[in-house]
Amino acid sequence: MSALARWFQRKGKMIAGYDRTRTKLCEELENEGIIISYEDNVNAIPLEFKTNITSNLIIYTPAIPADQKIISYFRMHRFMVKKRAEVLGEITKDHFTIAVAGTHGKTTTSSLIAHILNDADTNMVAFLGGIATNYQSNLIINDNKDGDPLRVIVEADEYDRSFLTLKPDIAVITALDPDHLDIYGNEAEMKTSYSKFVNNIKPEGFLIIKKKLSNDIDFESGKNLKIKEYSLYNNPVRAEGIRLEKEEMRFNYVSPNLIIENIPFAFPGYHNIENAIAAITVGLILGINSDIIKLALSTFRGIKRRFEYILYADQVIYIDDYAHHPEEIKAFLHSVRSIFPDHRITAVFQPHLFTRTRDFSKDFAESLELADEIILLDIYPARENPIPGVTSELIFKELNTPYKQMLTMENLIDHLKDKNIDVIVTIGAGDIDQMVIPIKKLLVDKYEISA
Repeated sequence: MSALARWFQRKGKMIAGYDRTRTKLCEELENEGIIISYEDNVNAIPLEFKTNITSNLIIYTPAIPADQKIISYFRMHRFMVKKRAEVLGEITKDHFTIAVAGTHGKTTTSSLIAHILNDADTNMVAFLGGIATNYQSNLIINDNKDGDPLRVIVEADEYDRSFLTLKPDIAVITALDPDHLDIYGNEAEMKTSYSKFVNNIKPEGFLIIKKKLSNDIDFESGKNLKIKEYSLYNNPVRAEGIRLEKEEMRFNYVSPNLIIENIPFAFPGYHNIENAIAAITVGLILGINSDIIKLALSTFRGIKRRFEYILYADQVIYIDDYAHHPEEIKAFLHSVRSIFPDHRITAVFQPHLFTRTRDFSKDFAESLELADEIILLDIYPARENPIPGVTSELIFKELNTPYKQMLTMENLIDHLKDKNIDVIVTIGAGDIDQMVIPIKKLLVDKYEISA
C-alpha cells in the first residue's frame, strides 16, 4: 500500500491514508508529505477527500475489515473504491510485467529482480512488499533511459485471489505450501487459483517455477508458455558450490547453457540463494549480461525483516525475520542453525492470524523446534476477530521441548533481562517489529556492546 502511495505521489497526486498503528514506515511517509490518520473515524478523513466523488480514487487492502468505518463511508457515498491488486493490474496492463507469486519468497525474489534490472540501468519500477535495504524503500524506480520500455515488477498476492488481476509477461512461482485456507477452504482450491494465475500469463510468456510445483498447475493449451524449473539442488537450473565465507555466502549458478561462478551473496540463508536462482533466471531471460547480474547480487543488501542482522557481536547475535508460515520458519531456522551450528538459539515467535494458527499449529511447533528455546507471544489478529479456543497455546502444547515459554509483549523484555543469550531471533509478521529496538537496546546494555 505504501509503495502505491509513493507511486501516485510521484505522479503529482495528493495522498492521504489510514493505518492501525504508527510505525517507522508511516512516519517516513508523513515526512514525504503524505497525510496519515490512525483513528478509524470518518472525521479523520481530510476534507479534500470527501469531495470530488468522481475523481478521487480510494485504494484498500483486503487486510482492512469489511466493516471499517472509513472504507464504509467511501462505499456508501459511491466513491471509486478499488482493491490494491486491481490498481496494480491497471498500472501493469500496458507495460511488460514480471509478477512473483508464491506462499513465501515473493518479496525477496521480486526485490532481487528489481535490483538486477536497476543495476542493468533498464527502465523499471518495482512495487515491493518490504523495504529494500539498498533503497530504503518499497518502491524502486529507474525510468530515465529514453526508448527503453518500462518493465514493472510486482508481487502477485494470492490472498483473496488478488493476483488474478495481473496478466504478466513473466511469472515466477516460489512455493505452493497451503496458506490462506480461510479464503480458499482447502489446498486444492488454492492450487486452482494458482492455475488461473499461470493461465493469465500472456501467450509466449515465461513461467519460472520451483521444481515439481508445475505438477500442481493445470495449463491451458495453446499458450506456448516457456517453462523453466529451478531449485537449490538436483535440477538443470540450480546452485552449486554453496559455501559460507566470513559473513557472506558464495555459490555458482548452473543452467544447461550458462554457468556463473563464485557469486558473492551477502544475504544469508539457503532459501534466499534459491530465490536468487529464480531472479538470475529472470535477468538472463531479459538479456542482462551475466557479469552485471553477478555484480548486482554482490551488492544486494537484503530486505528489512528478512534475515536482518540487528546485532552481530562476539557476545551475542540478534536476527529479525518476517516469517509467518511454518515452511518459512523452517527455512529461516535451518539457515540460522547452519550458519551458527555451535550456538544456542532462542526464538521469539508471534503467530499471525487466528485461522493460520488454528490450521497449522502442529506445523508451527515442528518448525520452531529447530531452535533450542522457544518463546511464544500472543497471536497478532491483523484483519481477523478472535476465534474461541484459538490462542498461542495451541502451538505451545504441540512443542516437544521443555525449553518453552508463553509471554506477552509487555513482559518480554523483563524475561530476557535475566537470560544468558547466545543467538536470539524474533519471528513474525505482526507488530513484533515494535520490539526490535527495545531488544537491541537490552542486549547492547546487557553485554556492554559499543554502538
